[in-house]
Amino acid sequence: MNGADTAWIMTATALVLLMTLPGLALFYGGLVRSRNVLSVFMHCYAIACLMSVLWFLFGYTIAFGDGGTGYWGGLGKMGLNGVTADSLSGSIPEILFFAFQMTFAIITPALIVGAYVERIGFGFVMLFSGLWMLICYAPVVHWVWGGGMLADGGIFGDVGVKDFAGGIVVHETAGLAAIIIAIFLGARKNQTTPPHNPGLVMIGAALLWVGWFGFNGGSQLAADGGAAMAITVTHISAATASLTWALWERIKFGKSSLVGIVTGTIAGLASITPASGFVGPWEALLIGGVAGILCQEAVVLIRNKAKIDDTLDVMAVHGVGGIFGTIMIAALGAGSWAAQLGSLLIVGVYTTVVTVVLILVCRAITPLRVDVETEVNGLDLAVHGERAYDLTN
Repeated sequence: MNGADTAWIMTATALVLLMTLPGLALFYGGLVRSRNVLSVFMHCYAIACLMSVLWFLFGYTIAFGDGGTGYWGGLGKMGLNGVTADSLSGSIPEILFFAFQMTFAIITPALIVGAYVERIGFGFVMLFSGLWMLICYAPVVHWVWGGGMLADGGIFGDVGVKDFAGGIVVHETAGLAAIIIAIFLGARKNQTTPPHNPGLVMIGAALLWVGWFGFNGGSQLAADGGAAMAITVTHISAATASLTWALWERIKFGKSSLVGIVTGTIAGLASITPASGFVGPWEALLIGGVAGILCQEAVVLIRNKAKIDDTLDVMAVHGVGGIFGTIMIAALGAGSWAAQLGSLLIVGVYTTVVTVVLILVCRAITPLRVDVETEVNGLDLAVHGERAYDLTN
């Protein structure tokens, strides 16, 4: 065991949890109507709790078990069987590696929340998120990071897919699942209401930015120059994408918005995620600069052209950003074109099929969408019995 590596990954684990709780919750919560903000908080919080338990019971062994095949890790480490305080994963305790990866299993289904806010049934959220993490996310983790079929020595030969911190594993899977759920759900009854609290959106985005240092820097799994470079390129990409998003807004609409610039931040962070361990500062500047415009145009395409109510633009920002960053690894000469594009295609098809099947199964068990009255009056009071803002008290 290396003490420095262990201390850094402990810190990174806390930072990645900070991304969901409270970062993502505040970011998404500020973007919805005031009558739905608590439902967004509830979704993020409950998903974090459920994924933690499921990752302990089954997710970790499916992703990182050593008794499986190229497709899954088997059940040998179910319930952390055989994992003790003395077990090692590389230079850190395996129990710490489990905890670090658990925070990724938390945030990935939580990202999907942005697509279905303001109109989805809470029971469906819990059932779908749990099954999706185990059947879709965990196997993909094994394929890419657990020595499975897409990794080095797999179906693409000696040089497998390069995905440092989750362009495919996290952002492509979450983005595709999000837009598929949005299609099944249909649009909200009222799509014209602005974000109820842009200040919360900014605070949430800022927490996500800070937490992303653990997300990308921690994926080095060591306290070394590679982790420092990953943090640096993450920051440069985020800053550049924020500026290009704001500039593109100014050119198109005459004003740069706070919600816009912080959405650009997330686009830059998502885009650099898969490449953060393979590129330098200048490449990060390029990736972030393009991401700020590319993801903004993806929002227009999905929302205005395709007329899909992916409410908080999960596919346009996370999905498109993660896919773009994955492709840029090959474009910048840090990976194989066949492995990068082939893995995007394989994971994309698998995610699509699994998501569609799970939606059909889950909605047969519990309602997918709330009734019209609940949607109009807001989910906070109707579903959870609470108000975020009681102006008479």
